[in-house]
Amino acid sequence: MIRNYLKIAWRNLLKNKTFSLINIAGLSIGMAVALLIGLWLRDELTYNKNFAHYDRIVQVMQHQTFNGVTNTQTANPWLMAEAIREKYSSDFKYVVQSGWNDGYVLSHDGKGQTRVGNFFEPAFTEMLSLEMIAGTRDGLKEVNSILLSESSARAFFGDREALGQVLKLNNKLPVTVTGVYKDLPENSEFGNLQFMCPWDLFLVDNPWIQAMDNPWRSNFTQTYAQLADHADLATVSAKIRNVKLDKVRAEEKAFNAQVFLWPMRNWHLYAEWKDGKNIGGKISSVWLFGIIGVFVLLLACINFMNLSTARSEKRAREVGIRKAVGSHRAQLILQFFSESTMLAFFGFALSVALVQAALPAFNTIAGKHMSMPFGEPAFWLAGMAIIVLTGLLAGSYPALYLSSFQPVKVLKGTFKAGRNAAIPRKALVVLQFTVSVVLIIGTIIVFKQIRHAQDRPVAYNREGLIYVFMSTNELRSHYEAIRNDALASGAVTEVAKASGPPNDVQMINNGYTWEEMAPGAQGNFAAVDVSHDYGKAVQWEVVQGRDFSQQFASDSNGVILNESAIAFMQIKDPIGKVIRKDGQPFIIVGVVKDILMGSPYTPVFRTIWHIDGSGGNLFLMRLNPAKPTVESLKKLEAVFAKHNPGMPFMYDFVDAKYKMKFLSEQRIGQLSAYFAVLAIFISCLGLFGMASFMAEQRTKEIGVRKVMGASVFSLWRLMSVDFAILVLIALAIAVPAGWWGMQRWLSSYEYRTDISWWTIALTCIGAMSIALLTISTQSIRAAMTDPVKSLRSE
Repeated sequence: MIRNYLKIAWRNLLKNKTFSLINIAGLSIGMAVALLIGLWLRDELTYNKNFAHYDRIVQVMQHQTFNGVTNTQTANPWLMAEAIREKYSSDFKYVVQSGWNDGYVLSHDGKGQTRVGNFFEPAFTEMLSLEMIAGTRDGLKEVNSILLSESSARAFFGDREALGQVLKLNNKLPVTVTGVYKDLPENSEFGNLQFMCPWDLFLVDNPWIQAMDNPWRSNFTQTYAQLADHADLATVSAKIRNVKLDKVRAEEKAFNAQVFLWPMRNWHLYAEWKDGKNIGGKISSVWLFGIIGVFVLLLACINFMNLSTARSEKRAREVGIRKAVGSHRAQLILQFFSESTMLAFFGFALSVALVQAALPAFNTIAGKHMSMPFGEPAFWLAGMAIIVLTGLLAGSYPALYLSSFQPVKVLKGTFKAGRNAAIPRKALVVLQFTVSVVLIIGTIIVFKQIRHAQDRPVAYNREGLIYVFMSTNELRSHYEAIRNDALASGAVTEVAKASGPPNDVQMINNGYTWEEMAPGAQGNFAAVDVSHDYGKAVQWEVVQGRDFSQQFASDSNGVILNESAIAFMQIKDPIGKVIRKDGQPFIIVGVVKDILMGSPYTPVFRTIWHIDGSGGNLFLMRLNPAKPTVESLKKLEAVFAKHNPGMPFMYDFVDAKYKMKFLSEQRIGQLSAYFAVLAIFISCLGLFGMASFMAEQRTKEIGVRKVMGASVFSLWRLMSVDFAILVLIALAIAVPAGWWGMQRWLSSYEYRTDISWWTIALTCIGAMSIALLTISTQSIRAAMTDPVKSLRSE
């Protein structure tokens, strides 16, 4: 019986080629979108799940309140892990102190490579259940040891034995390879970790840490832990709440540090906080694209439903005969489901090919390295489920509708579908265009928000500005020589040093006081240590006072503040006023416009720039605009090679780094744009099919009207007006729905655009134009048909 159903389904597909091609095309595109989104969702939802103790690993975080605003951070004092182990050891299996994943220079035989690494206490390897290829997980117990990822070991030693080999870290610290671990999955928090070094080595390299007078004041490390098997997350988190508050000095208790545990399952998708409350994060994108995937697939199913029911009169006689010879309704339903499932099968097969072709481009946009999991049985089971569910969804309404025909009326020739029979089809067309228009509105608003933020004034010149981290002692000790050589080469016009790049807030200090300070106010500011030439290098805008200058010896105790800092401090006539940091006086010599250092979507944070002649973390250089960039970079590479031999010349463009701040929104916008285009295409496929069928059904009517003198325009209007009304209804629903949804999305940004009327108007005009163009291809063709041909049988 099933074989018979499939044979009939196959014959019907071949008999109605246009109908079949439209449906297969729509279903394949809908399924391809669903598959791509499914792969992306799988990658997001399985983030970090490769770790054996995924459900027990946590990160120690803290809330701190400054001036009534609660900030949440992962950074902790360097003694946090030790304090938790001492007091709450029974609640944890491991507690580990850690640095930050960062780029370091590893060298061997005088040749250096930049690798991403971090410093951890030894138990970290057991916590992550590292899969060791060589050596053991105990490899971090020796101070001068290093664990390499498999790819890093191969990059340095090829097929040679890596164990026992000696590398230099940042060209100064000799470390011995004590283990090689399998590369960690890219969809994990530590996916880019190419080497691990002992935490004790970090302390040895930074002796100032253990010499700190107040170690619980500064937050610059991370703390990870694995709960004991019997421990409850909420209970233990409540226990350790005051572990820092009990250690800080009296003047710092006002910040009300509240420590808590954040489980690994939430690190990736729930990473955003506002005023001490978690407000989600990437989980919103997961929901967004999940819903988009479902709706795009639904649009394709709607095409099948509409075209199948529109052809009801053609199938009515077949149904009547089958019922007359004894077929039950259930058998007819099964027959129609077999047709929709066969179409779904062909659509799925084509969608797999489409996904395979589109995946490289999709990975580039999404910033991932996904592949089709052909070798996993779960993929094929999911594929079968998609085929069956799509077949059932697409075929449900046609099967139930067509199988309900009464054979007596059908075989007498008195069956007519009736006017009400078209209502469900019209409702589905409205739904299709509603979804498509909402997607279009959303995409336009996302790009408008990105453009709004990109056009925001940054108050310095990003163009041609690069920075080079002082990753080795040679770079730190030869600053003046490198500066002089770089200027002499003509490659740059300015060179300065700073504790951080101008496009990032890397350090926030508290302990500032000033004369006008309000009672209860807390003096926390972003702080940047710079050399005298910093202002010339970044080309900031001084609005009061002057820039730093070596002509003023007093500038060693001078500071420059931004406008937000002056507004916060409520200082009138700030030039020459004294502020203090932990009691040490500093003189305000200048005020600059607010430099946009943090997120382009949030207010500028109050910032203070100090002169620091002894240190610095990076060179800041302005390339000579009169020379080609490639030529200037080659000259700089030669300068750095002279003073830092064997080490790679690694630099970053400030402008490129700034653009990365928009990466998340750009990805959402690009993906939404592609999906919106595909959604409107699928909707237009359905309209095309409906218009084709309508033109075929009204061939004789059109012929008679032409004979009676009707013009092509009047016939086009006759056939288009019904569809235009449906699109107008869809627009009436989509516009308020899209406006409401995007207003909610924009509300998460403090610096945001507005939804202007022209955005909505252009969307509506575009959607109506596309719909009319699609309908016109068939209506004009029908209107121009020679009536002699259409009325020949009459």
